[in-house]
Amino acid sequence: MRAVIQRVTKAKVGIEGKTKAAIESGLLILLGIETDDTIDDSNWLTTKIANLRIFDDAKGVMNLSLKQIDGEVIVVSQFTLHASTKKGNRPSYIKAARPEKAIPLYELFVAQLEQNLDKKVQTGSFGSYMQLDFINDGPVTIIMDTKNKQ
Repeated sequence: MRAVIQRVTKAKVGIEGKTKAAIESGLLILLGIETDDTIDDSNWLTTKIANLRIFDDAKGVMNLSLKQIDGEVIVVSQFTLHASTKKGNRPSYIKAARPEKAIPLYELFVAQLEQNLDKKVQTGSFGSYMQLDFINDGPVTIIMDTKNKQ
């Protein structure tokens, strides 16, 4: 699994002109699922994200986690995170998991994150064409990949 984690002051997901999800302070997570991802990848990533200390404390130091600030979350599926641009100019998505594998892992990821945070996590709509509107706070953007544990 590959995630692009963005600290936001607000974020919104729109589908066909209608708002599907909207949050204030928290994280917008773009999640790409690869063909060989497993439940273990989801376990590791959701635990890491819930406890990632990237929010400012009273001294302005990134020292607090999403759990500690009671922040909100939107998770959006994004197969293009597994694009390979090694050959030619048209990206290949051969490593991205097919929907029959990706959807259950995406749903598991959301459920595990909800459990880790003890709160509802908002989502986009898997496989839909979406528009994202957000204000990146900092800016703080972190990329994590379960294959490299980074």
